[in-house]
Amino acid sequence: MVRTSLLFIFYLTACGPDHGKQTSPFTDADASAIRTVLAEQEVAWDRGDLPAFMEGYADTVCFIGARGMTCGRDAVLQNYVERYPDREAMGDLDFGISELVPAGDRHAWMTGTWRLVRTADTLSGGFTLLWVEGEEGWRIARDHSY
Repeated sequence: MVRTSLLFIFYLTACGPDHGKQTSPFTDADASAIRTVLAEQEVAWDRGDLPAFMEGYADTVCFIGARGMTCGRDAVLQNYVERYPDREAMGDLDFGISELVPAGDRHAWMTGTWRLVRTADTLSGGFTLLWVEGEEGWRIARDHSY
């Protein structure tokens, strides 16, 4: 029984959530970096630059929307190109951030709203984004927009 307990404690120590690594806490600088990426996306969208807008996404992003789920930065970009073929269709994008909360080591959740003002109409909705910090900095790993 003691041996089993010791093995269990060893397992938790060696294979726990941080795998023996020290984790760095989510800081104000992290929150600022995330907000900067989102602001850069908004500016890129408003100038009609979808490739620059996509720089805010991780290569492995999955976008979940009314049409289903699309994974991979290139596939998500292709969906945007098809849905927003020109500057007029893209309109003027505004984001509103409701909350940004850390979600473990190098991850954060953001919820908010989006509004797209175009000549013909105005669209709006909400989003939940899972951010991950990697080699490129903070990027969106999951985008659930509705």
